[in-house]
Amino acid sequence: MAALPGGEVTEEGPMLAADGRPLKHSLNRALRREKLRAFLLVSPLLIFILVAFVAPIADMLFRSVENQIVSETLPRTVAALREDQNLPQAAPGEPVYEALYTDLFIAAEYKSHTRLGSRLNYEMTGLSSLFRGTGRDVGRFDTDIYTDQFIEAEPALEDPVAWTNWMEQDEIRAGLPFTADAWDAWVKLTVEANEDDPLEEDVEDFVYTALYRDLANGADPEGFPDVDVSEFETVSIKALFEESDEDWVDPEIWQVIKTYSPAYTDGYFLNSVDMMNGPDGDAQWRPADEQIYLKLFWRTMWMSLAITFSCILLGYPIAYLLSTLPLRSANVLMILVLLPFWTSLLVRTSAWKVLLQQQGVINDTLVWLGIVSDANRLALINNATGTVIAMTHILLPFMILPLYSVMKTIPPSYMRAAKSMGANDWTAFWRVWFPLSVPGIGAGSILAFILSIGYYITPEIVGGTEGVFISNRIAYHISSSLNWGLAAALGTILLALVLTLYWVYDRIVGIDNVKLGG
Repeated sequence: MAALPGGEVTEEGPMLAADGRPLKHSLNRALRREKLRAFLLVSPLLIFILVAFVAPIADMLFRSVENQIVSETLPRTVAALREDQNLPQAAPGEPVYEALYTDLFIAAEYKSHTRLGSRLNYEMTGLSSLFRGTGRDVGRFDTDIYTDQFIEAEPALEDPVAWTNWMEQDEIRAGLPFTADAWDAWVKLTVEANEDDPLEEDVEDFVYTALYRDLANGADPEGFPDVDVSEFETVSIKALFEESDEDWVDPEIWQVIKTYSPAYTDGYFLNSVDMMNGPDGDAQWRPADEQIYLKLFWRTMWMSLAITFSCILLGYPIAYLLSTLPLRSANVLMILVLLPFWTSLLVRTSAWKVLLQQQGVINDTLVWLGIVSDANRLALINNATGTVIAMTHILLPFMILPLYSVMKTIPPSYMRAAKSMGANDWTAFWRVWFPLSVPGIGAGSILAFILSIGYYITPEIVGGTEGVFISNRIAYHISSSLNWGLAAALGTILLALVLTLYWVYDRIVGIDNVKLGG
């Protein structure tokens, strides 16, 4: 039926709106406008979440597997290692060292060899200094012997303009693959790194070294000067690297380079669980004296649970008292609960360091009371005990406030009704009050547990070597060792553990039972 302007109703056609359009279409359009308006209202918050939460997590996940620096810095070496059959029993052959010579020369000019050394040093100690030292030496390698002999045999090979003309011919490039690749790398290096004109600069020695390699392999492209290299004096690139540092003939070093040459790696995650890639690429446990991360993960979990349990024991009576006291008294007590929020975290933690040390206030008081002797003062600092005490004090308000907000909604008449039916104070509390306060316990426990996992300042100050969390190692790798890949892998595993525990909590308790009041 459709409404006519005169108010009459017809049986034919759809119902029309006041503007003459079908009512259904008008309603759909109005609904779309409402959805668009609602989306625009929440879009600032959505953008903030994407930028401040989702994007950092995505970047962390990417960094935990990203490993492109090896293949980007040593592309020719990585390709040569794939074809070498000597590893892992012996050092690779001469072609690998020739490729490394070109790669390392270019990397040294770009100053990227130090970053590569730092990356590989995470897997094998000493590689950072190895790359740094050889990066200084590679420009002085005696490969100019090829340059001098080529120029003596054919003076045109000294002219960069002639080189440019030759390298523009596809036939010559196809016939001299190593030379063409080295030439392209030199031109790019000259323009980008040195900001010079390749037509006015002397061709680098590594280009002539690559040319000798091509011609020695029998290359004879048409249009390129015919130079007989059979009588050339040669030099071993492998020997030059060994002269720079004898570690370059160590097969284990080359195995590390080959193992971590793919653009993406599971090495960071293996290191996060005290494992590593073996010589054959299979995962294996690290030596016992190097296994620290599984221990730290376990310590983080049980200490966070201990801190949460301590917060429940101390916070529940306070919250109960807050919810049952008269308003005036409750307000004064609430100010005392909130007081830690108005004090710097660093100040509070430093205060605990003073209180807990063996010559501190707590031990002096115990000795004065005769509870402990002066020779047997308690070790409360630089261990797990100090971390639990200090962290409980810091996180206690996060337990009290959810408990208080839930307890405040429990009608006092429930307790009076229970007592009127014959229950004593304990029975009324345990059978009536406590079950109704469980959602507050759940909310406070989640807050305290998750916050305690991520704290690293307090454990660092009062925990010593026995009271630090995995978050301390994450902070160390981000700010000190700069091993962001390992830090990202540790953070990813920690995130997965928290989500798993959250899922288990939801399955057992039910997240719907967690309330902050109301």
